[in-house]
Amino acid sequence: MSPSTTLPVSLKFDAEGLLPAVAQDHLSGQVRMVGYMNREALEKTLESGRVVFYSRSKARLWMKGETSGHVLLVKSVVADCDADTLLLLVDPLGPTCHTGRPSCFFRQVQQDGSLKDQASEAVAFLQELEQTIQARQSSTAQKSYSRSLLEAGATKISEKLTEEAGELGQALANESDERVAAEAADLLYHLLVGLRLRDVSLRAVIEALHRRTHMSGHAEKAARTPHG
Repeated sequence: MSPSTTLPVSLKFDAEGLLPAVAQDHLSGQVRMVGYMNREALEKTLESGRVVFYSRSKARLWMKGETSGHVLLVKSVVADCDADTLLLLVDPLGPTCHTGRPSCFFRQVQQDGSLKDQASEAVAFLQELEQTIQARQSSTAQKSYSRSLLEAGATKISEKLTEEAGELGQALANESDERVAAEAADLLYHLLVGLRLRDVSLRAVIEALHRRTHMSGHAEKAARTPHG
């Protein structure tokens, strides 16, 4: 039997009338923070389009970013299968953590249970790779392929992108799925190096794709500003 999509399901607030709510960047997938919502906070969030939590310590509603201006704009609110936890897909304006860091999740749990602050926050793999390439800029070219490409500049990186795109095209036509994945990985890596050269973030690329989601390809191309 397939799961029903027509029967209404009520949210299951706990004994204190609260639900945990996880705020996740809707483009990068990075978890920014976790808070709690009561029914009124959820209603305010849905009405305003900005995340409103319930503060257990202050016993009141508070809009995330109400003093800092670093609000979380709501793209979607989703409940889990048990209807007792919310996922807030958001567009964060500025850092989310009260420490000034982008995300509240940056403390690695050690084997003994102690916590160690990390230089960067927990991110999805592509963001981690992007950060690694950025870090390579301060290494020596002899020890870093990424650094050598960045030092060589746009012409060399463009040549590699053309080369890797051609190899991917050949793999798509004639080679195994494993080769397609490997060649696509090579192309994606060199793309990230090129973006690093121009200081263009992966998030900016995903934003550009997101803007085109509900636009036909022909209309999107026609709307682009001509070069030159």
